[in-house]
Amino acid sequence: MSGSRREPPVTDWQSIEERLQRALGLRQRPVAVAFRAEPPAGVPRFQGSEPSGCSFWRLAATGQTICTAPADHYNCPIGSYTHNVPLPPEHAQELEQTLGLMAEVGYIRLEEVPGIPRLPATPGAVVYAPLGDMPVEPDVVLLAGRPGRVMLAQEAAIRAGIAAATPLLGRPTCMALPAALASGVVLSTGCIGNRVYTDVGEDEIYVAIPGRDLGRFADALDEIAGANAVLEDYHRQRRQQLSTG
Repeated sequence: MSGSRREPPVTDWQSIEERLQRALGLRQRPVAVAFRAEPPAGVPRFQGSEPSGCSFWRLAATGQTICTAPADHYNCPIGSYTHNVPLPPEHAQELEQTLGLMAEVGYIRLEEVPGIPRLPATPGAVVYAPLGDMPVEPDVVLLAGRPGRVMLAQEAAIRAGIAAATPLLGRPTCMALPAALASGVVLSTGCIGNRVYTDVGEDEIYVAIPGRDLGRFADALDEIAGANAVLEDYHRQRRQQLSTG
């Protein structure tokens, strides 16, 4: 997690967003997330209530730039757990109750919980924005894309040497953020709560990219997308030439 540091010169996040959109055919804008010890100056504070931490992804994907406080995440006991946000007394039992329900219906086994990635420290503020509008250095960038395009993202991560040596992640989706920070680019199939709260399509899965590696990822993605275009023509020609069925 980033502390109360002086921000470096802002990168042209809009240019990188356009490159990602072009290569991956994204249906919604990439979401940038920054964890800070205190709210950055000039970033609008979130006003209102949302049912989950990933609900802020939805707001950012539709164009909002907001800064949240830990209390804005209290409605989501699972997201608070992955983001290392201690729940106050009035919410303290909700994590246990939610996990109990998930175990009761067969969604998880309680012994899985200790293995869920978490942020190493509690953030004092979390900034969410469309990547192109991000006012500070992002810690993680989230993409939601169709599998055929996410294939390119995974190949780019491998090419750039920043792919995490982890299996495809699943529930909860929010663990992809601390996992990416700790290990590199990760893929997540998402979870039912995330899909309800974000409106991400059933035919889309997530990519989480550490902000520190975003430039390398974008450069590798440009190269991989070009290579795949050539190989697509090559394989189509072979199919036409060699298929007899």
